[in-house]
Amino acid sequence: MDARDTTKDNLELLRQQLEGGRMRSARVMVNSLHPSEVARLLESLPRKKRTMLWEIVDSEIEGDVLVEVSDEVRDGLIEGMQTEDLIAATEGMEVDDLADLLVDLPEAVTQEVLQSLDKQDHERVKQVLAYDEESAGGLMNVDIVTVRPDVTLEVVARYLRFVGEIPDGTDSIFVVNRDNCYIGSLFLSKLLTSDPEEMVANVMSTDVMPIRANTASTQVVWEFENRDLLSAPVVDDDFHVLGRITVDDVVDVIRDEAEHALMSAAGLDEEEDMFAPVFKSAGRRALWLGVNLCTAFLAAAVLDQFKTTLDTIVLLAVLMPIVPSMGGVAGIQSLTIITRAIALGQISKDNAIGIMRKELMVGLLNGFGWAVVVSLFTFIWFEEWKIGGIIGAAMIINMFVAALAGFSIPLILKRLNIDPALAGGVVLTTVTDVIGYATFLGLGAALLL
Repeated sequence: MDARDTTKDNLELLRQQLEGGRMRSARVMVNSLHPSEVARLLESLPRKKRTMLWEIVDSEIEGDVLVEVSDEVRDGLIEGMQTEDLIAATEGMEVDDLADLLVDLPEAVTQEVLQSLDKQDHERVKQVLAYDEESAGGLMNVDIVTVRPDVTLEVVARYLRFVGEIPDGTDSIFVVNRDNCYIGSLFLSKLLTSDPEEMVANVMSTDVMPIRANTASTQVVWEFENRDLLSAPVVDDDFHVLGRITVDDVVDVIRDEAEHALMSAAGLDEEEDMFAPVFKSAGRRALWLGVNLCTAFLAAAVLDQFKTTLDTIVLLAVLMPIVPSMGGVAGIQSLTIITRAIALGQISKDNAIGIMRKELMVGLLNGFGWAVVVSLFTFIWFEEWKIGGIIGAAMIINMFVAALAGFSIPLILKRLNIDPALAGGVVLTTVTDVIGYATFLGLGAALLL
C-alpha cells in the first residue's frame, strides 16, 4: 500500500471517529502518525473538521506539523492559536524548521519565541533568518559537527561518544582549520572502518565541494542531483562553515518546484487551500481568466478583420480552428522544453543560437509534414485543392512562428523577472492564435476572393 492509499484510509477512519464523537480514539490515531502525515490529513479536511483535528494534536508535534502544511493552511491554524500555544509549539524544534515557521508567525509572537531561546539557539536562528528562504543559507541547518585535520580518528570517536549524539541525517563530519574554514569531509564510514591511529587529514575527502550561502535553492538541487550528495557544507564568501544541507531539505525543494510548475501552468498558487472560501478562490483565479479573456478578444479582433472573407467562403470557418490548434501544441512543446532548460541552467549565450536553430528546424519539419497530411485530407473531404494548399501554407508558417515563440517567450519573461511557467502559456496561446488566424484567413482572402 503506497502513501496515498494510507492517507486515504487514515482520512476515512478519522472521519468516522470524528463524526462518531470518538475523540479519544482519534487522538491516539493522529498522534501516532508522523507530522507530515498529520499535515496531509489536515490539508484533506474541510475547515470545521480541520479545527477539530488540530485541537487533538499534541503540542509536542504541533510545530513540526505547522512546518509541513501548506502556507495558507498554516496561516489559518496559526490564526486560531493563542500566543502561549504558539510558543509551546516551537519548543524543541530543529533550528532550520523553526526559522521557516517564524517567518509566518505574527511579529510579537516571533519576538517572544526568540526571547525564549537560549543564547546559542537565538544566534543560530538569527543566522538562518538572515538569508533568503529560497537560498542555501535559508535551507541550511546550523546544527553540525566539525573537527580539525590534525587529530586522529580515535580522538574524533572519543569526542562523539562524549557528546553522546550527532545531528539527524549526518553522513559526514566537516573538517575545518583554526579559522573554521572548510577543508574537507570525514565520512562516518571512513571513521568506522579506518585505523583509529590514522590522522583525519589522511582519510578525509576533498571531493565534496561546499555550497555558498547565497546560492539559489534551484542550484542547490542541481548540485545534489549531479553530484549524488547526501549532505553538503554551507559556507560564507570566506569559506567559513555556517551549516549543512541534507538530502531531505532538497527533496522538499524538488516537491515545491514540481507543485509550482504544475499549478502555475493553470495560473494557480500551489499554496492555495483546497477548502478555501469560494469567493477567495474565485478572486484568485479571476486574474488569469481575465488575462486570457483579453487575449481571446485580441484573437477575435483579428477574425473581425476577415469577416467579409468568412461570409463569402464559409468553408474557411470550418477549417479555421486547425491552424492555431496545431501551432499551439507545437509551441507548448518548445515552451516546456525551454522552460525546463532554464530551470536546470542548461541555456547560455554560447548554446542559445544552436538551440533556437534546432527548435525552428523541428517546427518547420513538423509543419511541412502535417501540412501535407492536412492538405490531402482537405482535398479529399471538400475537393478544394486551393483551400488545401492555403491551410497547408498557413500551418507551416504558424508552426515555425510557434517554435520561435516557444523558444523566445520563456527567455524574455525570465529577463523581465516573470515566471515563464506562470505566464508563458498565455502569451504563447495568444501568439499562435493571432498568427494562425491571420495567415489562414489572409491567404484565403488573397487567393480566393
